[in-house]
Amino acid sequence: MFFNKNNDIDVDQLREQLTIDEGKVLEIYHDHLGLPTVGIGHLILDSDEESGQALGTEITEERCVELFESDLESVVADCKILHEGWDGYPQEVKQVVANMMFNMGRTRLSKFKKHNAALVSGDWKEAAVEGRDSKWYRQVTNRAERLMSRLEKV
Repeated sequence: MFFNKNNDIDVDQLREQLTIDEGKVLEIYHDHLGLPTVGIGHLILDSDEESGQALGTEITEERCVELFESDLESVVADCKILHEGWDGYPQEVKQVVANMMFNMGRTRLSKFKKHNAALVSGDWKEAAVEGRDSKWYRQVTNRAERLMSRLEKV
């Protein structure tokens, strides 16, 4: 694992949640945008060994874990760039923000100005209000509401 549970993020908890939100498919498939994807929502990159392989090509559980951990390393790095107070966030806040980052990426999540400002100031309830006031919330309502509910309970 890339992360120590005591000083960054609980990888097992996040993997469990993202497996529910993203699904886990041990073969190459097209996501809702028609892009080749595998594992736990991993968008296949040109640099991946799976690049150019046929739909339905299977991967191992070990490869799924490897791809997830690589994705998570990028997600947490992006969280730290976007949120100067990341290291001081409670674990539950880290879980919610990392889930959002995994779903949207830093470019889209960085546009949540009021939401991010509320997080940096430690106002979890206001961050939840602002998270609900977004196109993302309307697009993935069940996931987003669950995440915002978790955030406002911190």
